[in-house]
Amino acid sequence: MNKTLGSTLIVAGTTIGGGMLAMPLTSAGMGFGATVVLLITLWVLLVYAGLLFAELYQTVQSDAGIGTLAEKYYGTFGRVLSTAVLLVFLYALVSAYVAGGGAIFAGIMPVIGSAKLTSQIAGLLFVVVFGAFILFGTSAVDKANRLIFFTKLAFFALVFVLLLPNVEMKNLLEVPLDNALIISAAPIFFTAFGFHGSIPSLNKYLDGNVKALRFAIIVGTIIPLVAYILWQFTTHGVLTQSAFTQILKADPTLNGLVTATIQSTGSTAIGWAVRTFSALALITSFLGVALGLFETLEDLFTRVGIKCNRLTLGVLTFTPPLAFALFYPTGFILALGYAGQMFAFYAIVLPVAMVWKLRKQNANLAYQAPGGYAALLVSLVIGVGIVCIPFVIQAGHLPAVVG
Repeated sequence: MNKTLGSTLIVAGTTIGGGMLAMPLTSAGMGFGATVVLLITLWVLLVYAGLLFAELYQTVQSDAGIGTLAEKYYGTFGRVLSTAVLLVFLYALVSAYVAGGGAIFAGIMPVIGSAKLTSQIAGLLFVVVFGAFILFGTSAVDKANRLIFFTKLAFFALVFVLLLPNVEMKNLLEVPLDNALIISAAPIFFTAFGFHGSIPSLNKYLDGNVKALRFAIIVGTIIPLVAYILWQFTTHGVLTQSAFTQILKADPTLNGLVTATIQSTGSTAIGWAVRTFSALALITSFLGVALGLFETLEDLFTRVGIKCNRLTLGVLTFTPPLAFALFYPTGFILALGYAGQMFAFYAIVLPVAMVWKLRKQNANLAYQAPGGYAALLVSLVIGVGIVCIPFVIQAGHLPAVVG
């Protein structure tokens, strides 16, 4: 039960993070109502995708990685493709969290040389301090995550209480500036439920207990869904659509969100509460996703017969994201957009393809995700659609979101 609770909190902690912080930035022009509809739709889709992974893990050893699963059903091609997509996805997410964490930390640090250098040093400190937990393994991440998670919830409650008196109903009733923004924002919102990269680590931690894994997935995502709706209620309710979009166009980062909050409420105390909550949210997401990346690399090197100690794996895990954060310190939304695109393939297209083949081979599974083949087809269509959205935006057929 202790591991089940820990796994549930890792799912929730991984989820309540960068994607949540990006929501007010990307939904500034959407309005509260449209944002809630998008949130609930993606929650249903991604919980279903998580249950597909739980169904798949009935058929392999508890320590199997995603590459091992894909190879079981699609051979070497499946392993190579799934591992490549997963690595790009996880690297993009960790890059986003390091860039976001650096921006938040730089906002509270004294200026060292220049604003850019300060941001780079902040990103480096973020990786060194919190990356250390990954080197000690899942148990260390679990313990750190529990402490930070409950502290984060306390600050979230504080932010909610402080912002609530400033909520105005007219702000909540504003309609999208462009209905197509709902589609454009989908890849970034998609990452808000992006716990799937941690599923192999969780399944291993739970010793292959599929029932406990399903519990962790369902309960661990209900908590973020409620938090997201409350977060959007306060940010959309406090900030007028026009003022919010103007501020974010000038500074499309998490600091821009803090600035918008301070300007709208006139309270630096609320700004500090939002900043602290944002930092804690980034840390828990960083821990969960970086753990998934670390163990994916470990699984890959073990497969090809290369021996790496944990320190070497740590260097390989954090060097590319740190390099991105150093060269693109404002690249939080950019990295999340790429992550959402890769995640749609990894979390929807891949498990649908594997489960389809699994059910054809074995009709007497102890557990099957609900919905039958119809649910698989609908999920596949949505997943492919989300993968294509960034290309449609680049072609000019959909509006770009803030940032």
